[in-house]
Amino acid sequence: MDQFVSNVKCLTEHLLQKQLTNPDEVIEKLFCEISVLEDFPKVIPLDLQLEETAIHLWNWAVTKRVGTAINEHQKAKVRHVACRLLFSSEPENPTEGAVRKQILMASKTGRTWLDCKNTQLADDFLGLAVKSLEKLYSRLTSRGDAGTDINTSKGDVEKDLLRVLSYQAESALAQDDHGQAVACMQRCKDMLQRLPKETGYLSLVCYNFGVDSYNQKKYEQSSFWLSQSYDIGKINMKYSPGAEVQAKVLRLLATVYLDWDCQQLMEKALSAVSLANKQCLHPSGLYLKIRILLRGGALEDHITAGVTELLESEVPLEVCLRTVELLMAEDRETLAFDFLKRVCQHFESSPELSSALVLHIELLLQRGQELLGKQKIEDVIAGHYAGKPLSPRNLACLHLLFWDKASKCFEAESFSEALQWYSYSLSFYKAGQMEPNLAKLQRNRASCFLRLQQLDKAKEAIKEAKRCDPNSIFTQFSVFKIAILEGNVELGTEAVKAITALARCPATGEDRLLVADNAASNLLRLAAQIALENKQQDIAMKALESVCDHSTDDAQVLTAVRSVSTHSVTRRLTVHAPFVSYGSVVCRN
Repeated sequence: MDQFVSNVKCLTEHLLQKQLTNPDEVIEKLFCEISVLEDFPKVIPLDLQLEETAIHLWNWAVTKRVGTAINEHQKAKVRHVACRLLFSSEPENPTEGAVRKQILMASKTGRTWLDCKNTQLADDFLGLAVKSLEKLYSRLTSRGDAGTDINTSKGDVEKDLLRVLSYQAESALAQDDHGQAVACMQRCKDMLQRLPKETGYLSLVCYNFGVDSYNQKKYEQSSFWLSQSYDIGKINMKYSPGAEVQAKVLRLLATVYLDWDCQQLMEKALSAVSLANKQCLHPSGLYLKIRILLRGGALEDHITAGVTELLESEVPLEVCLRTVELLMAEDRETLAFDFLKRVCQHFESSPELSSALVLHIELLLQRGQELLGKQKIEDVIAGHYAGKPLSPRNLACLHLLFWDKASKCFEAESFSEALQWYSYSLSFYKAGQMEPNLAKLQRNRASCFLRLQQLDKAKEAIKEAKRCDPNSIFTQFSVFKIAILEGNVELGTEAVKAITALARCPATGEDRLLVADNAASNLLRLAAQIALENKQQDIAMKALESVCDHSTDDAQVLTAVRSVSTHSVTRRLTVHAPFVSYGSVVCRN
């Protein structure tokens, strides 16, 4: 045993060295050394130096924990070693101060192991703490002195015991021993009459147990702990966690019933949330009540009363809109639209009203009520320019909605309808505004006009697109298409040159992917095809030459050559590639 003592002292001195940069190895050696005292046998004679070593280790762990020198597991191991040394060198009749020291070290070591999720070691030290606490309490009681100092000391011991018992309850739950946890908590509750100030602490502990159980979907256990939390909070109103916290506990309890079995436990859920709303009215409580009513299949009148209560309680607009979405998700469409109309009226003067209007439009369109949706859109556009502007976020949502509708109409070849949706989007742009999205919008409009054979309107749209984003290959391609339809060889040739030049430049924005995938060459090939179909062979030649000049893809060059051959384009092509060969087709400089 002398060798053991010598090793521990030597390792401790090494650990306490200021220049030690990596304590992990020393901590592990100490932890292995102390394993011989697994059952805390009294095999070490009283050694004041060893007790001092234990204190030094303890203080070192506390000091190092302040920074980042050691992690939680390392701290637990050092405390573990210090605590075992202290208990193993305990005299037969320790002083009251020594017992208090044992209580402190054992309870904190147990707490640290519990934080490290090692419940077995935590239980060992927490059990030692309880024994030491009972020993100290027995000593204080046996004195027979009812003086203030003694009573204060006994109160402190009981307070420490309550904390340790709550730790044991936590450990028991972590090991899925619900019965043991309940037994520990009952002992804590029995002590509250003498320790009223601990009411808030104990209520919070039970609440945390309820949260953990809920997250594990152990609904029965969760409801038990949350009920305990609420009941404990009522024991002493002076030291209660407060109405706000109590309401929070009840809302979670109602949620547990909701998720557990709403059909069977609907009344309990409603009772809990109603009590929560009486304790401390909160938007989440009102919203939860509606969730419960909907999930439980309540009558329409009850749900209407619930949403009315929500609106009358002056909750934020966001909560009202979430409620509308909830009603829609639960197939209460009529209620949802009626409530949304009331919400829009209620928040008519609010700067946040645009969120409600956008949601209204979105829901109308989702449900196929396009006529009503368009009427609402026109109202919103009018309001936007009459002192009720949409927020940037809501405006972006509307643009996405309009473009999505327009795209679907275009795919269905409903070009006039697509134009209407694009026009709605265009109406939110100011005259002369410069923005890439506006260029895209005008190109899309031009495509619709071209399909409707409205060439003049297409030209106006492309003119605007070119003004907003002249360096876009897409814009130049649209210019090319119009030139072909007009038979304007000069304009078409200039557009091909512009596309070729832009394809050679470093791409930005929406054109980056196009050029990266060599799609500029595909666009030029398409331009050549359009020109050939419209008997504009000179322009087609320019486009195909540009393909050969620009593309690094031999297959694309070959395709371009075949296109020339197919349409009897006899003019010689100049290919800026040393040699390209595919089968019997050879193209040389």
